[in-house]
Amino acid sequence: MTVFDPGTKNFGFGAMRLPMKGEEVDTDEFSRMVDAFLEAGFQYFDTAHGYLGGKSETALKTCLTGRYPRDRYLLADKLTAPYFKKEEDIRPFFQSQLDACGVSYFDFYLMHAQNAGNFPHFKACRAYETAFALKAEGKIRHVGISFHDRAAVLDRILTEYPQIEAVQIQFNYADYDDASVESRKCYDVCVRHGKPVIVMEPVKGGTLVKLPEKAKAILERLQGGSIASYAIRFAASFDNVRMVLSGMSNMEQVEDNIRTMRDFKPLDDREKSAIEEVRAVFRALHVIPCTACRYCVDGCPKHILIPELFGDLNAKQVYQDWNSDWYYSVHTEKNGKASDCIQCGQCEKACPQHLEIRKLLKTVASVFEKKTGA
Repeated sequence: MTVFDPGTKNFGFGAMRLPMKGEEVDTDEFSRMVDAFLEAGFQYFDTAHGYLGGKSETALKTCLTGRYPRDRYLLADKLTAPYFKKEEDIRPFFQSQLDACGVSYFDFYLMHAQNAGNFPHFKACRAYETAFALKAEGKIRHVGISFHDRAAVLDRILTEYPQIEAVQIQFNYADYDDASVESRKCYDVCVRHGKPVIVMEPVKGGTLVKLPEKAKAILERLQGGSIASYAIRFAASFDNVRMVLSGMSNMEQVEDNIRTMRDFKPLDDREKSAIEEVRAVFRALHVIPCTACRYCVDGCPKHILIPELFGDLNAKQVYQDWNSDWYYSVHTEKNGKASDCIQCGQCEKACPQHLEIRKLLKTVASVFEKKTGA
């Protein structure tokens, strides 16, 4: 079996944002969504133990695996850092996930949210080696990773573990050239290593549906689909993308995505131009005109990833969502925080854009560090 069989359609159901009734998953609605998804010919479901406080896995057992034969679907789950402290913890946790999902094997098992901060923990606990052993035992069909960091970190992981079979990255038209997410660069690393790409956050957590009015008008003029459809199709139009996930929370989203992906067509030139116009609207909203040349980083005595932190602030300005806070934590886990700046000024001497970096870092700190008091 190849990583993705030729008959596998390139659209997956991300089970992170399921329909809810209060604190519980609305299993009646979720079952209807599952039925519509499978009836349309799609198969791939993605979950993790931390999704919805563990309720995503059990909801899949109730609404999917308990209702359909095993050959009707592909199921991906993940190994997440907080749930194991040592190597011996991994197999019992893995078995608990199989039990929660009601299956005897996972089609895909991903090392979750890999970045420079937690990769050493996975290595020290031999998490990759354990997953490869579970694959040899028939309990995993394919071992992959989900990834949130810079392209250089991804290159390192894929170099150290060439057995990895697929890489899940955040990839959308807003993050494509973003200095903090590096979607394009991460995609290129996957191509270079010959790894198929699974896309997460193609609509950036829903924010590419809630566009600024000027950007929304650009896509509406196309009259070719929903606002969300252009984001989904952008991601799916790349040759090495084998699967695009959408975290759907109601039947309307399922039906819209089915219309988009059942007879998938890549973006045409007119649509690509419209996407570029939307990007231009986003760029106009950015508060810091950083080009990510990285001249400022080399001489920083506190090892602050200045372009990445500026990218986080820019994204926060445009989208006002949790995603930027997550990336700020990634970019400062092993490097300096914005508040660590000692005001030496070396960065400003090196900056070809003549940005007031010291002042801007204070702004970054006021936005991202106020909640923790850091």
